[in-house]
Amino acid sequence: MPVPNLPSLNHCRTVKNYFYSALPRVTWCLVAGLLPLLAASGALAQNPGITTGRVQTEAGAPIDYATVTLHRAADSTLLKTEFSDARGEYRFEQVAAGKYRVSAAQVGYNRAWSTVFELPGSSAGPTLTLRVNAATQLKEVQVVGQKPLYERLADRTVVNVEGSTLATGNSTLEVLSRAPGVTVDANDNLALRGRQGLLVMIDGKRQPMTGAELADYLRALPADQLKSIELITSPPAKYDAQGSAGIIDIKLKKDQRQGTNGSGNVSYGRGQFGRFTTSAAGNHRQPGLNLFASTTYTRRSNLGIRNTYRRFYETRDGQPELVGVADQRNTQTGSDHFLIWRAGADVDLSKNTRLGGVVTGFAVPNPRPGGSSSNTSYFYDGGGQLTDYYTAQGTGLGYNPNITANLNFKHVFAAAKVGKPELTADLDYARYYTHRLQSLTTFNEQAGRPPTLLNGDQTGELVIQAAKVDYTQALREKTTLEAGAKASRVFSDNDILFLNTQEGITTVDEGRTNRFRYDELISAAYVNLSHTAGKLNLQAGLRGEQTHATGEQVVAADNFRRDYYQLFPTASVKYTPSAVHEWTAALSRRINRPSYRQLNPFRFVVDPTTTGKGNPELRPETSYNLEVAHTFQQKFTATLSYSLTQDPITDVAQPESRTSTVSMYVNLNRQHYGALTLTAPLTPAKWWNVYNNAVFFYIHYQGTLANTALNRGQGAFTLSSNSTFTFGKGWGAELSGNYYSRQRVGFFLFQDYGQLNLGVQKALWDRKATLKLAATDVLLTTPLRARSNYNNYQEDLYLRRDSRVVTLSLGWRLGNDKLTSTTRRSGAEDEKRRAQ
Repeated sequence: MPVPNLPSLNHCRTVKNYFYSALPRVTWCLVAGLLPLLAASGALAQNPGITTGRVQTEAGAPIDYATVTLHRAADSTLLKTEFSDARGEYRFEQVAAGKYRVSAAQVGYNRAWSTVFELPGSSAGPTLTLRVNAATQLKEVQVVGQKPLYERLADRTVVNVEGSTLATGNSTLEVLSRAPGVTVDANDNLALRGRQGLLVMIDGKRQPMTGAELADYLRALPADQLKSIELITSPPAKYDAQGSAGIIDIKLKKDQRQGTNGSGNVSYGRGQFGRFTTSAAGNHRQPGLNLFASTTYTRRSNLGIRNTYRRFYETRDGQPELVGVADQRNTQTGSDHFLIWRAGADVDLSKNTRLGGVVTGFAVPNPRPGGSSSNTSYFYDGGGQLTDYYTAQGTGLGYNPNITANLNFKHVFAAAKVGKPELTADLDYARYYTHRLQSLTTFNEQAGRPPTLLNGDQTGELVIQAAKVDYTQALREKTTLEAGAKASRVFSDNDILFLNTQEGITTVDEGRTNRFRYDELISAAYVNLSHTAGKLNLQAGLRGEQTHATGEQVVAADNFRRDYYQLFPTASVKYTPSAVHEWTAALSRRINRPSYRQLNPFRFVVDPTTTGKGNPELRPETSYNLEVAHTFQQKFTATLSYSLTQDPITDVAQPESRTSTVSMYVNLNRQHYGALTLTAPLTPAKWWNVYNNAVFFYIHYQGTLANTALNRGQGAFTLSSNSTFTFGKGWGAELSGNYYSRQRVGFFLFQDYGQLNLGVQKALWDRKATLKLAATDVLLTTPLRARSNYNNYQEDLYLRRDSRVVTLSLGWRLGNDKLTSTTRRSGAEDEKRRAQ
């Protein structure tokens, strides 16, 4: 198979100019020079078993959009699902060695089953002939197997949120916090298998937020909109190198039914406050065209309690001496009020070419989201005598609309002799706007000083632009080439004004007032080759990324400029000696760049003596990651992981005076991480499925902060178990439990905590509707307790949210489910195949 025309080494400069000029010549030279050599060798990397086949009528006519399912031959367990295309063809990729059967179903036909076949072997799969069901009733199609809530694939764990009882009425962050190996700490930092530094994506699109800002966004995204969550621990080279701990890719729902259809949901939950959510979606699909739209409205209130107990020391005669104590109690109540809408279309320009687009908006109607806070603080000297006492009342009001848009293109070169080369391209645009008003009135109860009023007014704008192109081609029957390029730009402009008012006199707080602009340009290119040789599968890839970032403070001259180019190799090997055992190993280098929020030097006020700020001196962290895994009977998996991280980024709270502290992100020197991950899906009974996950890990930190050297680590573990029950007459239930042991994150030491959740559901109206009742954090065991220690300071933190909630919801579907084979596979399914 001839390799497509590629730029020679002498044409690197010309190729580079198609994208941002910041992409260094070496990347394009690397890609252009290596592709012919690697393609000629055809002996690299992983392409596990592939099987293709066809679905047809008794007369031999193709049946498109049939549901084709891959089953394990031993027990008919469902492993993967695909859809036939307009030619009736289907394709399964990344299939481990073993014995399988394939079944196919389409409304109006009886399900057909293939004979048992074995992989690796011939890629030509069975042809399935469907016979017309005379009754043409959906209920007469017998579907064997049910998609599990959790799926463990070669490089990721998939949480199938759609249909989960415990997802109803909850936010995406709440569902994510219950996923296997995922934790959310007291400062809203996400961690996977104990490691922070994750790249969060929605439908394959990078989210530029981190920390509390990302957590707020995920709290605003209802879990009812989710299809699945993918936890990717060993991403290949086609993914951004961002995210030293891996990638979390959140997939939104897409209606795959034919013709004109609709669905809706309404839910109400009650904790200490109420939570109301309602949504509606519709789509119209006909040959060559798919139109879709959805909207979600949410209004809810929330509660947060944050208590801190601080001890301040001074060194005297070589020994620390207690000089002050602060006891602070904070209670916050807030409300969310927003409308999310989404509209798009997929159009077939020709038999092999598709163009799609989607626009998503986040609107904030009146009344604006807001909240209030109350604080009581007591201060004591080293002898325990009260020295000061104040109370503070705060208010906040927010307005944060945003809009995102995507234009995608796909072309399949159908005339190829081996496989079908595929070219895809994406253009993305997003704009996030934020306007926040904050006030804090402090009453000095002990000193008798007049009250002071602090007002904050912050306006922020974030614009994201990205373009990428990917090309995939089978060089030989068992060798596949992938290559692509991407350029993205993030621009942020934040303007904040603080005013102090005391005894009727208002002045500008120059220590907190500032304006910060951040501009980031990342240009990248990658090449990846995969090859299968008998029972051995190999993969190798290389990604090059050029980063150019500038930060500018208008008020304070604390500016920075960062330019760096780095290579990120990936490699993996998979060995399948039999259908019982499977061994895999993966090695990669990744990066975790600080977000614009972490770099922003702005101060934000929690209470009169507690503030947070960004750190313009933050450097990106880089890590080498190694994973070795063994899978037994295609079900039970044990994974050993190790990573070495340079300049790890961590969140700290350090003293500024004898009474005040500041929270910020800093770089430590080095971090060692080792983990053992065990997964065990069980089926104790036909109606009962259990997914068990355990992560045992050790993290060792090295660094210095606030005159305190940190050279220590601690072992920890997380346990999770989720049971799904399927009873007769449309009844089902779900029970999940999580436990997180005591663990260290930088200077913070977190106490153990856990969570128990349960739910029940009933299908109604011939399965056109589902009624669900769910309860989360039943035992109220999720409050976080943490301690941080320095040579001259110690802080104990207690954080609790309104997590014990009971939710009742009703969901329904409308439309004609009995259309037959006049339909086609949608663009959404092509996105699935592209594994964004």
